[in-house]
Amino acid sequence: MRKTLLTIALASIALGMEAGDGVQIRRNQVGMYPQQEKVVVVEGTNPKGKLRVTTPDGRQLKPRQVRKAVSPISGKTRYVVTLGDLTAPGKYQLSMAGQQCQLTVAERPYHDIATGALRLFYLIRSGVAIDMGGAYNRPAAHLDTRVLVHPSAASPLRPAGTVISSPLGWYDAGDYNKYVVNSAFSIGLMFAAYDQQQDYFARLNTNIPESRNLTPDLLDEMMFNLQWLQTMQDPYDGGVYHKLTTPNFEGFVMPVDCHQPRYVVAKSTAATLDFAAVMADAARLFEPFQQDYPGFSAQAVAQAERAYQWAKEHPAVYYHQSELKDPVVTTGAYDDENTGDEFFWAASALYRLTGRQCYLDDARKHQPAQFTTPSWGGVASLGAMEWLTDSQSALYAPMKQQLLAYCEAAVKGVDTSSFQSPFGNKATDFGWGCLSEKLCCQAMLLLYADRLTGTRQYRRYALQNADYLLGRNATGYCYVTGFGDKSPMHPHHRPSEADAVEAPFPGMLVGGPNPGQQDKATINQPYPSDYADESYLDDMSSYASNEIAINWNASLVAYLCWLDALQ
Repeated sequence: MRKTLLTIALASIALGMEAGDGVQIRRNQVGMYPQQEKVVVVEGTNPKGKLRVTTPDGRQLKPRQVRKAVSPISGKTRYVVTLGDLTAPGKYQLSMAGQQCQLTVAERPYHDIATGALRLFYLIRSGVAIDMGGAYNRPAAHLDTRVLVHPSAASPLRPAGTVISSPLGWYDAGDYNKYVVNSAFSIGLMFAAYDQQQDYFARLNTNIPESRNLTPDLLDEMMFNLQWLQTMQDPYDGGVYHKLTTPNFEGFVMPVDCHQPRYVVAKSTAATLDFAAVMADAARLFEPFQQDYPGFSAQAVAQAERAYQWAKEHPAVYYHQSELKDPVVTTGAYDDENTGDEFFWAASALYRLTGRQCYLDDARKHQPAQFTTPSWGGVASLGAMEWLTDSQSALYAPMKQQLLAYCEAAVKGVDTSSFQSPFGNKATDFGWGCLSEKLCCQAMLLLYADRLTGTRQYRRYALQNADYLLGRNATGYCYVTGFGDKSPMHPHHRPSEADAVEAPFPGMLVGGPNPGQQDKATINQPYPSDYADESYLDDMSSYASNEIAINWNASLVAYLCWLDALQ
């Protein structure tokens, strides 16, 4: 399964990534729009008079501008090179000091990677056979038709040990469990992108079993997880279980080889509010597609309102995993003891759906003071996006003001940065899941601002983050599996490790450089660097930098599909 060191070395030389005098040309390895600015970064050596650009028709060009930049993180010297107006589609050859690499210009450079990021959700479906995945096909497993109620989730009408059915849904991350908080957030983030680009998604085909129906593929994929979420609401009181899980993480085996019992555990306010918000949005967005999903919208409205009422009656039921016994549970916690942002999102979504004054009053009560990038533990911006779709909405003006203030701060200093991008200019940009929460989500907010202002001034910066993500960065990695010429081969992802396929599932976004190195004591090999922007290890054991997760891929889908829609 593993490539040998010799194979890796030969591949690196062939790609020109480590040849010559050690100089490395860092660039977007996937592709760029014709009108997108063409910038590469050269490590260590001044490329002036040395870097050559060969056009698709064989002409030789010189870069337009070279500026020196010193990293505030590592102190390393780099040279930021503006190549000029490379607008004709095709493959441009970059050469310097014995190195060669390509820069691709295309009319739809982000289409394949955006589609791959969304299709990843099909590949990680739980409870069904994957038979349209090519090399990644596998038999059905984790049917979850006999799930136990954990003592922490027991109620008079569902005592501990009760058997319930809770099938379908997505595997959450590198593990095989299903978590309400993260699932609802992931759907909400992709719903927000769908809201802004409905015509684009109506045309997008991801080759999934539902592709032939009348509903957009993105919504079909969301429905596969929504149907699982619906089973996580206690039908007797409206509260929502926090997660469906095994007591402990499974080993690095295929799903059919997993044999631990599975439980629903403890209801929580955060999970219930996230459920209420996403069901409210789902009720609204699926209303036009009754022919494929008859009755769903009415059911989702009722479930959303009932969940919200439970949360109002139980506003501080927090998930404390250490209190779970018989059995003890050690899987992902997704614990959150600040639920003001969840109340804001849920109230905003329900007001948008129903127009009821009580939800507007609650949204005002929990209105955030500033805009932040969305994350599973900080969903206020998803609430803000509910208001930003209508300039006449009650909270449109303050939410827009907060968004523009955030974006202005985000783009400050880009033109003197080491990688010509809003992300990656300070050590605090890096950490657990940074490529999602601080890069993709930041870029998504820039695209929101671009659309709201109509000036296109923020689009440039959103595209710069794509350049960083896809190779113009301190490690030289394209951080999405299966794309670019240097991408992760060994993510912390059980089926990618356990199957007989050398390449991992394509379209997965890894967490990225993480100076916390929380896995340092257990990884198979040391991190190559302690610098914040280089603290990344492409090894299966590195869950701190190389795991995948549905919320991270959701941000990738929302961001790259929006970029693809710009064409």
